[in-house]
Amino acid sequence: MQGNSNQQPSLSTRDLTIRFGGHVAVNGVTADFYPGTLTVIVGPNGAGKTTYFNLVSGQLPATSGQVFVNGQDITRAGAARRTRLGVGRAFQLTNLFPNLTVIENVRLAVQSRAGMGLNFFSIWSSHKELIARAEHYLERVALSGKRDAWVGTLSHGDQRKLEVAILLALEPSIMMFDEPTAGMSVDEVPVVLDLIQSVKAERNKTVLLVEHKMDVVRALADRIIVLHNGTLVADGNPLEVMQSKIVQEAYLGTPETEHA
Repeated sequence: MQGNSNQQPSLSTRDLTIRFGGHVAVNGVTADFYPGTLTVIVGPNGAGKTTYFNLVSGQLPATSGQVFVNGQDITRAGAARRTRLGVGRAFQLTNLFPNLTVIENVRLAVQSRAGMGLNFFSIWSSHKELIARAEHYLERVALSGKRDAWVGTLSHGDQRKLEVAILLALEPSIMMFDEPTAGMSVDEVPVVLDLIQSVKAERNKTVLLVEHKMDVVRALADRIIVLHNGTLVADGNPLEVMQSKIVQEAYLGTPETEHA
């Protein structure tokens, strides 16, 4: 699926492939992603969705193929450099500092974005603007009331919300969410979905979302990509992709099993 022909994709993959021994986990995936579009990547367990994310964000090196950010080949760049180039990733499993407080976790992200590095021992109470920014992101994810709690004491749902706050604090131009509502209680889910909707509404971010809950997909997707056995098998607007019989039966599940 192409964006405006006059618009350069913010993120592209070309024949992106990774093999683990004889197993091809991602097989020649070519796709372009554009600002202002939220793309949901779906497929059965083992389809290669998270592995594709790992290749894009730099957690895994590609066996072959290329990754481009704003036209720049970043295939050989590590995860840290990709973050500096605007690729932001929220992980399926939380990636937090459990022995620090909630506000300190977000403050580190704000500090990193400001080019001050991850200095745990910085006397940062005087940096009022950094604290204010951190508190702003905590407010966006409804965690202001737990700013001084130790992260290790948070519920799983609150840890996921904190991870989203950290991603927002890094201010990436490309935002990647890997099953952001996984493990959340029913009352926690709307906070994260509303937040992703607000990011999407800004129209200047490129948003990629791995998700298996079809109600979430329906609520958020501008575009759906379907992976199966590591191969891209469908790519288009949500209505067309979800109405495709082969996709419904083989990749999205029947109505009785779609939340499995």
